[in-house]
Amino acid sequence: MTQKKLVIFIPSIEGGGVEKNLFIISNFLGSKFEKSVLITHSRKFKNKFKNIKIIFPKFEFKNISGRKIKYILCLYELIKICFKEKEIIVFAFQANLYCALIGIFFRKIKIITRSNSSPSGWSNNLFKKFIFKILFRRINQVIVNSIIFKKELKKKFNVNALCIYNPLNVKEIEILSKKKINNNHFKTNNLKLLNIGRLVDQKDQITFLKALNLLKEKIKFKAIIIGNGIKKKELLNFIKKNKLQSQVKIIKFQKNPFTYIKMTDILVHTAKFEGLPNVLLEAAVLKKFIISTNCPTGPSEILLNGKGGELVEIGDYKKIADKIQYYTPKKTKNKIILTYKNLYRFNTNKNLDKYSNVIKKFI
Repeated sequence: MTQKKLVIFIPSIEGGGVEKNLFIISNFLGSKFEKSVLITHSRKFKNKFKNIKIIFPKFEFKNISGRKIKYILCLYELIKICFKEKEIIVFAFQANLYCALIGIFFRKIKIITRSNSSPSGWSNNLFKKFIFKILFRRINQVIVNSIIFKKELKKKFNVNALCIYNPLNVKEIEILSKKKINNNHFKTNNLKLLNIGRLVDQKDQITFLKALNLLKEKIKFKAIIIGNGIKKKELLNFIKKNKLQSQVKIIKFQKNPFTYIKMTDILVHTAKFEGLPNVLLEAAVLKKFIISTNCPTGPSEILLNGKGGELVEIGDYKKIADKIQYYTPKKTKNKIILTYKNLYRFNTNKNLDKYSNVIKKFI
């Protein structure tokens, strides 16, 4: 039997946690399945792919930051393959429902999707929820990255998703964390605090800043926020208005954030919703104390329901400030060790093999 073509679909690669998983999973699947290609508009990350052919749209828009045009161009490339090959497997990391819609017209196509963020962020939109319920029926396999996420999809959409945890490359994180950087802000004896994530409403860095504002007269600290996004101006205005400039810095997205994680004392995560936040896993690898919102989904699984770190309610900056203020290495040592010992769940080889087994079902 001729092997079906595997098409990995992600129009917009933006350099976050989703993309870290994309690079690992795509390279692995490219080495396992000979007829594999990846469709994307994002050329700047092409060197990250070692074992898979990349298809770029003929037209490139270098200055667009939104996804819509990228989706349209890449969907056109996908449709061309559908007409040519007929028998293909589409593995969507993005634009899942668009791929499902294409699957309605090309019945021989098998659709696998990887959902990266909890539907809690949008499921109150009744129209969107209705559309999702219809198109989910055309997806052959939905993959999610946390058990709670899996339960959410079952409850809200009656979808039997498969949970595969993010493959965690522990050795790479440890090696990259040792690289030297010029970071004068953290060259201090003060308490060092770190927040990493896109500067968007979902990540809610304003809650982190509100907590720091409560602490500015109480403890000595230095804080860094790493990320790009539309909320940057708002965050900078808050910092300036509350005279936090000497204590808090915002720096752009870093290809290697691990050196910053290694230098910090506490990783503070303030998201409103997630899938399985990679940054918490990375901080756990480097044995850092974690304070996170107990958002859907992921943090409670990583932090063992609070036994391996601190979980607070979404937006509760007062509680975050309280946890930071009374932090000591001695108090948090056991929680850090417990989280580290339970990282075996995210073993790279074990979880990559699960992806391979899913593909094999449809070959």
